[in-house]
Amino acid sequence: RPMTIRLPSNPPKAPRSRQGRLAFTLPEMMIALSILTIVLAGIISSHLFGIKMLEITRAKLGASDEARSAIGKLIGEVRTAKRIQIGTGDASGFTEIADGLPQQGGAIQIYGSTNTNFYARYFWDPADKKLKRSANGNPAVAVVAQSITNNLVFTSEDFAGNVITNNQNNRVIGLVLQFYQIQYPIIPVGPGNYYDFYQLRTRITRRTLE
Repeated sequence: RPMTIRLPSNPPKAPRSRQGRLAFTLPEMMIALSILTIVLAGIISSHLFGIKMLEITRAKLGASDEARSAIGKLIGEVRTAKRIQIGTGDASGFTEIADGLPQQGGAIQIYGSTNTNFYARYFWDPADKKLKRSANGNPAVAVVAQSITNNLVFTSEDFAGNVITNNQNNRVIGLVLQFYQIQYPIIPVGPGNYYDFYQLRTRITRRTLE
């Protein structure tokens, strides 16, 4: 008896290769690239925002540090002073404000004893907007604070805060520092940069009044 062989009507397809099964389609590739672009844009934006915040914080902390440095030593010297003069000056000289005129200026000279050869002088330098300190006529100066914009840094005041016109014994020494600092020194914005303003004000009296 002859043998009959029946062939299937739908023969099985050959399996795809491994590489063909793992490949991305064009829509999948476009979606993946879009997601990657969004993620990278977010990371870059966050990084730039962090840089700006760092510069803002650095400016504020710098002003605070300089203010503490300025008033720390100055307060100690004023409190222990035997004699104080307010006027104008620089590293090479000092001129006291005459009686009858408002006792306010950009420099102060502090004598720690009755010996007038030993003193500390604080003065505002208009050339570089810095508050500096010199001692005993030494030409070497130390920078106390920078980015100071006001030229009337020191005042002699009464108990109510009014500027007086004489060197009365119980006067109060006023100190005003107006800082004007750049916020974004690394990232320019437009034709210039952004600046911020800070002001420090304090009043100091001597411990021992003659």
